[in-house]
Amino acid sequence: MSLTPLPALLDEVLRTVARRYRLPPLDSASSPAEAANPAATLAIAIEEARRLRSDGQAPGAELQQRFIDALARMIRDAMDRQSGDPAFQAAVLRHDAPSVREYASLHAHAEQDRRALHSAVNAIAHPAKLERSAQAWQRDGLARLHSAATSASWADLHATLQQLLALPDMATDAAFEQDIVKLKDGAALERLLRLDALASDEHVRRYRALWVRQGPLEGSTIAVAQGAASQQRGAAVEALAAQALDALAGRLEAVDERRTYRVVTSMRVPSSIPGRHDRAKTEWDAILLERTRGDEAAPAWNVRFLVEAKASADAATTDLPRLLRGLNLLAQADPDTIYSFETHQGTVRVHGASLRALTTDDAALQREVLYCCDASADATPRLLGAASRMQLLSAQASLEYASALARQPDADPGGLGVIWHALLTLPQWHAVLHQYPSLRQVRELMVAIDDLRAAIDDVADDGVASSVYA
Repeated sequence: MSLTPLPALLDEVLRTVARRYRLPPLDSASSPAEAANPAATLAIAIEEARRLRSDGQAPGAELQQRFIDALARMIRDAMDRQSGDPAFQAAVLRHDAPSVREYASLHAHAEQDRRALHSAVNAIAHPAKLERSAQAWQRDGLARLHSAATSASWADLHATLQQLLALPDMATDAAFEQDIVKLKDGAALERLLRLDALASDEHVRRYRALWVRQGPLEGSTIAVAQGAASQQRGAAVEALAAQALDALAGRLEAVDERRTYRVVTSMRVPSSIPGRHDRAKTEWDAILLERTRGDEAAPAWNVRFLVEAKASADAATTDLPRLLRGLNLLAQADPDTIYSFETHQGTVRVHGASLRALTTDDAALQREVLYCCDASADATPRLLGAASRMQLLSAQASLEYASALARQPDADPGGLGVIWHALLTLPQWHAVLHQYPSLRQVRELMVAIDDLRAAIDDVADDGVASSVYA
């Protein structure tokens, strides 16, 4: 089956809704404000290089130098002790100091090691186990062992294990001795002890201080609270977006005599749809469904429009590749199959043909999906995306130049030229080279929830915005 054209009312809403997050085409002649901003200058230079390459031309030496100068300025700004970027400064410190590299490597696995130790200690020293089966000579040491694990006192835990092994009665219980030796000599405890020892290193202390400047440490009470608040905000944005889409469904339902509409939320893609599910969006926030009116006993619906809710433009930009892969996945559906999707509203049956019709073509995309956001638009839009900025700063040549700056303020930035060549030639830099078209694409798909509601309220039942007659 093939989908009918967009209903006039929906078509008009999409045509008239304000796009406050939209970005303009980049002009190589930057404004004074952009010229003062190295990130904006970088974005303009990168986009100019992309256009030249798409026209079959090679970017010249002047453009390369403009890129190098702007990247050097961005690195200098990021290294400023007062107003710089603590995450980048931490990366430079990790690049320079072996102790910090070791600490960062150990810290990456620390939570897993803590869980492994807690599990192993609980297996032999949990209070309930002590009451049931521990022998009298074991109880005091095992209680201290459990207390040390609970408080993450790894030196105390190690000392307690040694004390237990020194007990005269240990020779009477070979299995228990084996458990204690396994804990004491385990790699998890060794790594956590080394992590504690490194914490007093001067470079590591600076590294930890830089991370604290970025926000609360992972796992801390404040970080957990902030994570919960972020989840609540995300859920609130999703609810508002679904309400706006529901209002649209109500308007369509009232004027369309042939079709009926409904909205479902949290629609999960079934594994029966062929194609690669990994790294693709497999849960959609809000979906407008439609079908021909009738009294079918088990009706099947068509996917008419999809909405994703995001708390910020950066979140949408990061999400876009997953969204495009998700649309490609849905388009793998068999057109003659009816698929069952789980949603917050229960199981919904969907015609595969409506999924097969989805495409990631630029023109069609704007008639298939919207990002809904409740954030205010930037007064001065950022032209260089956060992910591209991070990749540029994280490049080995950038870290080496930043390290040289710390030793010599007038260090030569010429080594940054290798990033320019990588940008133009290496596949892993493709996303950075094309970062501005990607930013424009996602911003074109973004609308504020208030603007969407206003467009829905403003459009007349015949699909013509009432403001036309005002």
